[in-house]
Amino acid sequence: MKQSILLDGPKFQITLKRLSQQLIENHGDFSNAVIIGIQPRGTYLAERLVQEIKEMTGVQVPLGILDITFYRDDFRMKGASPLAANSTVIDFIIEGKNVILVDDVLWTGRTIRSAMDAIQAFGRANRIELMVLVDRRFSRQIPIQPDYIGIQVDSIDSQKVIVSWKEVDDNDSIVLITEKK
Repeated sequence: MKQSILLDGPKFQITLKRLSQQLIENHGDFSNAVIIGIQPRGTYLAERLVQEIKEMTGVQVPLGILDITFYRDDFRMKGASPLAANSTVIDFIIEGKNVILVDDVLWTGRTIRSAMDAIQAFGRANRIELMVLVDRRFSRQIPIQPDYIGIQVDSIDSQKVIVSWKEVDDNDSIVLITEKK
């Protein structure tokens, strides 16, 4: 197995700051915007963005966490049970807001489609934007494109992109894993 580090250390932190700055440029004081992280790993990016924005502007952006378990199109195939579901925490009104959906890796687009279905249960957003830390460009099954991208990776289906977060993995990094043949 071959591992290639795509991003780590100071470059990882710079990428997070750049993404936060892009949100500030587009949403100003965030009076009509909310950030929602997609369970499980998009929540770490969402929390970091909210923290960075608060440090840069002093504004506390509303943060939600979205569980898409029951909205996935492969829910029955995976054999998931209600006990395996994470919990959604959205304690603010979405109706008429600009929702920034956040996930760590965009690959096929199916997770994002599921998240957009799940968001509808909370009201009709004015606009939904997508932010991802990693965009795996060549594997889309659904025509979904991010508005904000940390890095783009041209990878094949047999490769894996692993995002590590210091909160749970002891370091911040993005690694591309290729099986040796």
